[in-house]
Amino acid sequence: QVQLVESGGGLVQAGGSLRLSCAASGRTSNIDVMGWFRQAPGKEREFVVGIRRSGGSPNYADSVKGRFTISRDNAKNTVYLQMNSLKPEDTAVYYCTMGPAAYVYWGQGTQVTVSS
Repeated sequence: QVQLVESGGGLVQAGGSLRLSCAASGRTSNIDVMGWFRQAPGKEREFVVGIRRSGGSPNYADSVKGRFTISRDNAKNTVYLQMNSLKPEDTAVYYCTMGPAAYVYWGQGTQVTVSS
């Protein structure tokens, strides 16, 4: 089993930045896909960005391209989400997710609130 723990959420003004972290523990050797989803109040969970631990370019949702950057530290089994130029519509609970080939493991979520 794999456990994911997110950190770094909070309250920020529009135009500001936040950096989320997600550390994996447990049986992490078979993890390849790593990503972030988010869920705003009253809305469905949506894809934000994904990346493969084995390499390749990240895949971003159009709504965050140019503002958000995903990175990973394979040695630490950690994935990061740098969020710049935040907008009120970015307000949501952000979930880290990982898996061998699909998103199987999920974190508990961290709240990001962007005030206008």
